Amino acid sequence: MRSSRKLILLSVIIVTVFLSAACPSRTNIGKINSDPARYRDKEVAVAGTVSDSYGVLGTGAYELDDGTGKIWVVTRSGGVPSRGSRVGAKGRVYTGFSIAGRSFGTVIEESDRRTR
Repeated sequence: MRSSRKLILLSVIIVTVFLSAACPSRTNIGKINSDPARYRDKEVAVAGTVSDSYGVLGTGAYELDDGTGKIWVVTRSGGVPSRGSRVGAKGRVYTGFSIAGRSFGTVIEESDRRTR
């Protein structure tokens, strides 16, 4: 009985370690903006308040402000959150991004989003 408990506990610890290693830790937007080359093509997680958003047919972009800076988040599905929404977004950082004829400097291409 004791050995099965140890095996279950060990399994839970291993799964927890793998799941937490797969999730990027939250990054300040100010850090991304101050050194975009460091984060380029890397997955990051950011959280903040939507200060601006543009969407059409389920795609678009929204600007997140976390108090340290602002960054545009581009989404290709699921629409865009409304201004004033609290959002956590995960995705890859790109520079020199263009969507619908509008050019953006450093952006995050969203792969996941949580809204409160």
